[in-house]
Amino acid sequence: MSEQLKIDPYGFREYDARWLYEESINKFGITNLGKGLGTQIINHTKKNNPRIIVGHDYRSYSEEIKEALKEGLISTGCSIEDVGLSLSPMVYFAQFNLDADAVAMVTASHNENGWTGVKMGIAKGLTHAPEEMKELKEITLNQKFIKGKGQEKKINDFQKIYKDDLISKNKINKKIKAVVACGNGTAGIFAPDILRGIGCEVVELDCNLDWTFPKYNPNPEDLEMLHAIAKAVKENNADIGFGFDGDGDRVGVIDNNGNEIFSDKIGLLIARNLAPKHNNSKFVVDVKSTGLFAKDEILKENNCETVYWKTGHSHIKRKVNYEKALAGFEKSGHFFFNQPLGFGYDDGINSAIQVCHLLDNQEKTMSEIIKELPNTFQSPTMAPFCKDEEKYQVVEDIVKKFEELKKQGTEIDNQPIKDILTVNGVRFTFEDGSWGLIRASSNKPSLVIVTESPTSDERKKKIFEFIDQLLQKTGKIGEYDQKI
Repeated sequence: MSEQLKIDPYGFREYDARWLYEESINKFGITNLGKGLGTQIINHTKKNNPRIIVGHDYRSYSEEIKEALKEGLISTGCSIEDVGLSLSPMVYFAQFNLDADAVAMVTASHNENGWTGVKMGIAKGLTHAPEEMKELKEITLNQKFIKGKGQEKKINDFQKIYKDDLISKNKINKKIKAVVACGNGTAGIFAPDILRGIGCEVVELDCNLDWTFPKYNPNPEDLEMLHAIAKAVKENNADIGFGFDGDGDRVGVIDNNGNEIFSDKIGLLIARNLAPKHNNSKFVVDVKSTGLFAKDEILKENNCETVYWKTGHSHIKRKVNYEKALAGFEKSGHFFFNQPLGFGYDDGINSAIQVCHLLDNQEKTMSEIIKELPNTFQSPTMAPFCKDEEKYQVVEDIVKKFEELKKQGTEIDNQPIKDILTVNGVRFTFEDGSWGLIRASSNKPSLVIVTESPTSDERKKKIFEFIDQLLQKTGKIGEYDQKI
C-alpha cells in the first residue's frame, strides 16, 4: 500500500486540509488521513470508541472520499455517525444535537472542482487550530496509527432537524424579499427552505445542485457571483441578496440597490443591531476588518468591546469561545454567533438570518441602513503570489520592518504610525484611523494585503503603494490577483 500512497504534506493547512484529488492525494492518502484523525481523536478524548459526525458536500467525488476517510476512522476504533449530504454548519450542529465527540466534514468549500478537503474538530463548536493540524500531520505522515474496531451508522433525515432548529428560533414579522444564490453548491437544498421558513419571500438563483458549477464557483467573494446576485436583486425589486459558498459557512450580502456590502461592514451593522439588547458584550473581528468597530458610537454607548484577532475561521471561532463573545465577524464572510444566537460556529444561513432580523427591526432599506455608517475607502483583499515555503519568513521580516518604522517615526502619506498589531502578520494604524495589513494566506501560496482610510481614497492607495514597495524589495513576490 505504501507504494501507492499519495499525500502531499502541503495539504495540511493552518486549520483544515485541502488537496487536488488525485493529483496531490489519492484514496489511500485519504484513508491514512482518517487513521491519523481517528488516532488524534482517541488520544484527545481518551475514549476507545469516540463518536464522530461525518458529512460530505455536493461534488462528484466527495462521497467516495468520505467512504475512504470513514474506512480510516473506523480502523482506529471510531464510531461513525454519517449525516449524509451536508453543509459544514449542519455537521457542527449535529455534534451538539447528537452529543458526539468530534466532526469530520468532507468539503473543499468554495475551491474549484478538483479540490477536496476535510474540516474537522474535537471540542464542540471548534475546528482544528494550527497546533492540532500540526499534530494531525505528524501522526498521519509518520503513520503512528492506533488500531481498533469501530462501527458505522447512518443518521437519516438530519437535514430536517437542522433546518427546523434555525426556523423555529428566528421567525420575522416583515415580509422581506430575498434573492438567495447558491452557485449550484450544497447550500441550494438548505438556504431557500430555511429563509422561506422564517418568513422571507425567496427568489432562488442557481439553487439546483450541479457539481460542475456551470456558471461560477459558489464563492461570495467571487465578483461574477456577486454581479449575478446584484442583477437578480434589481430585476426582482428585492430587499436583499444573499450569496452562499460551497459548504454554507459563509455569506455575501447585496443591498436593495444591487451594491455589494463588504462582510466586515455587515458585521458592524449586525453588532450595532444586537448591542442595545446585549449590553457589555464582546465582538471579535479579524485583522482584515474595518477600523470602524473600534470607534463605533452605538457599541460604545452599550459598553461593547471589539477584539481584533487572527484571520481564519478556526482562529475567530476559538477567540469567540475563549472571550465568551456574543459574536465574531470575519471579512471573508464567516460570522459566528454564540448563545443565545447560535453555538459559536460559522453558519452562513444563520448569518443571513441575522441580517433579516436587522431589516425586521427597522423601517429602512438596506441601502439606507448602510449609509448610517461613516464612509471609509476600503481596498479589496489583495493576494500577491508568494511561495508557501517562503511566505511566513517574508511576513516575519515585514513585521520587524514596521516595528522599526514606528520607532523611527517614519511617515507614510505624512502620518507617523500610531499602533501596531502583530497577532496575525502586521496591522499598522494611523491617528486618523487609516490602516494597512500584511499577512500570509492560510490556504494559498500568497500574501494578503488590505488597506482602508476614513479620510480619502488617495490615502488608501498611498498606504498600499508603500506596502507594495517594501514587498517588491524582498524579491519574493509574484503577480497580484488584483490591485487597487
